[in-house]
Amino acid sequence: MSDISPEQDFDLSFLYEIADGSDEFIVESIGMFLEQTPQLLSTISNALDAGEWTEAGKASHKLKPNLGFFGMPISQATIQEVELACKAGGENPTQIFAKFAQVKATVEANLVTLKQIKAEKEASL
Repeated sequence: MSDISPEQDFDLSFLYEIADGSDEFIVESIGMFLEQTPQLLSTISNALDAGEWTEAGKASHKLKPNLGFFGMPISQATIQEVELACKAGGENPTQIFAKFAQVKATVEANLVTLKQIKAEKEASL
């Protein structure tokens, strides 16, 4: 898989669709994502560094639906590959680390954008 860029992997149309015009819902949803996602990324990173494949797989599994909800299908598919590789016992750790690094870079870039969107929406409430 080629490198993921935030421009390719960030679409909030689903969030806006289910928000049905509610900026409060958008702000609340983004707030939860901003709180939970860095924690999950850190958990995965620490587990990978420690060779705790089961823990990395569990945290990857928890992160996966959040990425889908926030329109990051490429990152969602890639974190699923990380999850499955970890649950299979961490064979080919180089590949696991590379895939996770791609997801982490994309998601962290998107977190910056989400903070901006949240601030703009909060200002209009």
